[in-house]
Amino acid sequence: MAPLRIGHVDTGLVLRGGQRQLLLLAHGLSARGHSQLIVCPEESELYRRAISGGFEVLGLPQDDFRHIQGIRQLRRRLQQNHLMLLHAHDGVGQTVSWLASIGTGVRRIASRRVTYLPKRRLDYRLKYRYTCDAVIAVSQFVGRILQDTGIPPAMINVIHDGIEIPARMPDLTSRAATRAKWKLSESEFVIGLLGGISAEKGQDIALRALEILADRIPNARLVLGGNILAEDLANTRLASAVAGGKVLLAGYQENLFEFFSGLDVYIMPSRSEGLGSAALLAMVHAVPVIATRVGGLPEIVEEGKTGWLVAPESPQALADAIAAAASDNARLKPLGSAARLRATQFSADIMVEQTEALYMRMINLK
Repeated sequence: MAPLRIGHVDTGLVLRGGQRQLLLLAHGLSARGHSQLIVCPEESELYRRAISGGFEVLGLPQDDFRHIQGIRQLRRRLQQNHLMLLHAHDGVGQTVSWLASIGTGVRRIASRRVTYLPKRRLDYRLKYRYTCDAVIAVSQFVGRILQDTGIPPAMINVIHDGIEIPARMPDLTSRAATRAKWKLSESEFVIGLLGGISAEKGQDIALRALEILADRIPNARLVLGGNILAEDLANTRLASAVAGGKVLLAGYQENLFEFFSGLDVYIMPSRSEGLGSAALLAMVHAVPVIATRVGGLPEIVEEGKTGWLVAPESPQALADAIAAAASDNARLKPLGSAARLRATQFSADIMVEQTEALYMRMINLK
């Protein structure tokens, strides 16, 4: 296979799931011999990580109205680097990719990982039909949304987000070390949740479920991993739970092995979710997952096999599932083992291989 020359475009400032997937993909493609240019804001965390990862990077300037200057710079780089493909990893990046490559013959691919619909479906349909040659949906659920809004099925390619498979699993030693760091004992039932505070992630539902469980599971503790802002702590419910010792703010988690080592169960009380890669990360560390039945989560979590699926917007349903998990600790280990096995089907290697195959199909259509 001849090496490809690929450009990746992402305009996010914060390192979230989409940016992590871009880096996973770029590293995998680099190992397969392909050359890449990563296009992202020069003030973003993705920019810093791409530079440290040894990638060629084009930084989109700050204070650049609608990325006009950046679009011009990218158009020049398309010619200098002889790029064959542009892969947009977010919505604004899709517009940048399209405007920079009009009339160049470069093939354009867009990733779609969110589940919300635009106010006018016509806008959605026109954007995807005329600004790119193929669309990657990160789940079957997102693929169905694209098709329902009029995107031709031939354009839609379902490629699930990928995760790195850790070489070792959490054990009693790592569990004890993490809990000691958190000042939690083995007798406490520890629930994990990653991500910044947002309505779609449903942390408010988790806090209300914890209140419901106060008498049923007095030893339940919720560990929130992620950047919690000062304004988040203005939330009376969260501040009260932290002050009362029911919630631990663990901060941003670079070491996921350490984080998942300390957990009994992981929850995803999301209101919407394109796929739910955080659930996969928990599962690959052999932690059972309790997730809402929304978006792509039912494609990951298997009820009664790798965890529990509950109704969205229901603190009571979430509390009941947590209580079921806490009532039978012996059951958590086989659930965790099955979760680990299930998660290996979503490895980064599979994601990279499927994306590379799509790139090759796009090149061969020229």
